[in-house]
Amino acid sequence: MSQILVIEDDPLIRETLEYSLRGAGFDVTTAETGKQGLTDLKAINPDLVLLDLLLPEIDGFEVCKQIRQFDENVPVIMITALEDQRSKLKGFSVGADDYITKPFSIEELLARIRANLKRTTKNAAKPSIIEIGDLKLDLKKHAIEVNGKEVHLRVKEFQLLSVLASEPGVLFTRQDLAERVWGYEIYTSSRTIDVHIRRIRNSIEEHSNYTYIQTIHGLGYKFQAEEKV
Repeated sequence: MSQILVIEDDPLIRETLEYSLRGAGFDVTTAETGKQGLTDLKAINPDLVLLDLLLPEIDGFEVCKQIRQFDENVPVIMITALEDQRSKLKGFSVGADDYITKPFSIEELLARIRANLKRTTKNAAKPSIIEIGDLKLDLKKHAIEVNGKEVHLRVKEFQLLSVLASEPGVLFTRQDLAERVWGYEIYTSSRTIDVHIRRIRNSIEEHSNYTYIQTIHGLGYKFQAEEKV
């Protein structure tokens, strides 16, 4: 039974979510403030977090940042009345996996929860350490080494690299990558994907004897180590 942490200050919405999620077969813990939610997160280690943005004391954006400092992998779905593009992009930039605006149907929310849990379960079955060429990628520790030198990537860049490296030789379209990294509903463009890929290349290939992310023109990208000429 998957454990879901609901961080929501509105008592009616919180109770409705708890009732509906339990009815769908989930184990549920609720918190009415960001501070309480962070405490519960560390205590129960949930499989997924539903996070309201307009919380008292600490808003949802800051809560999400702190969640990511504690756990890089737990799926976070933001639930909010904020519909503007800026808020959605900010939510993804601080580490959210998905974003749903109020009012929403329970059926849609459950579909998003299951999609995120399925993606997490699939990723968990893959090896946690990937070594190809002179690159070592530790998925659990979010650590990267190239020729023995530590390399740092931003959260979304690391997630993109992880998706590609976990399935070497597999072609991913930009849409595939957007869905895997940004979640159920896509609020990004092909240019955003390309910019992230360029940053990854610059970071990991600077001191490497290989190129790793190959462009398949007109189609997308694939991960394949090729020695530099």
